[in-house]
Amino acid sequence: MKWRTIFSSKTMGDDEEVKVFGMWASPYSRRVELALKLKGIPYEYIEEDLSNKSALLIKHNPVHQKIPVLVHNGKSIPESLVILEYIDETWRNNPILLSQDPYDRAMARFWAKFIDEKILSTTRKVSFTTGKEQEHAIEEVTEQLKLLENEVKGKAYFGGEGIGYVDIVANFLVFWFGNLQEALGINIFSQHKFPFIFEWIQKQLKIDMVDECRIPKDKHLTYIQTRLAAFKSASK
Repeated sequence: MKWRTIFSSKTMGDDEEVKVFGMWASPYSRRVELALKLKGIPYEYIEEDLSNKSALLIKHNPVHQKIPVLVHNGKSIPESLVILEYIDETWRNNPILLSQDPYDRAMARFWAKFIDEKILSTTRKVSFTTGKEQEHAIEEVTEQLKLLENEVKGKAYFGGEGIGYVDIVANFLVFWFGNLQEALGINIFSQHKFPFIFEWIQKQLKIDMVDECRIPKDKHLTYIQTRLAAFKSASK
């Protein structure tokens, strides 16, 4: 099923066209929407059925044929981290997502890459493995989260005093991760284990645009459970 939603704002001129091809349960898609909402950029959201990808998605991202894709005035930008930088460089109103300081920018990119290539990648292993393999993946993602915990310790946000690039990339921890571990029946992520990340989550929850990007919990749990059931059935 595909649907289109228009999100409007007064920040951008009427002559600009912004579209987001996404999928409601994807943390990669949600981060793009969050960045646009924070910047006050109106956009058209186009929901993709990833089991039956549209011709438009394939046209705009012929290399990977994946979501998210941002289309700005007819020009296509794939890959969520690339899109976030494009948004920040194109619309320079607050919040500025990446610091102008070269070191700070480099470290923000480092942590964003760490989140995607380590934490989210290992989380997929937790989801689609069993037994000893899953136990190992749980240990691995726990250690990775400890590194992220240490990075936000003593800070309001990862980038300092205001929400920025890494906060948007790490936003999957606010809603998505808790839903996943509930569906899996595991307890990797808790306030007791990661108090500084949970302090950061409470600050995130006070931002209206973050709440607007909340994934519907019951729908998400059903979606995860359906995928897990399909995986187990295919593994037999």
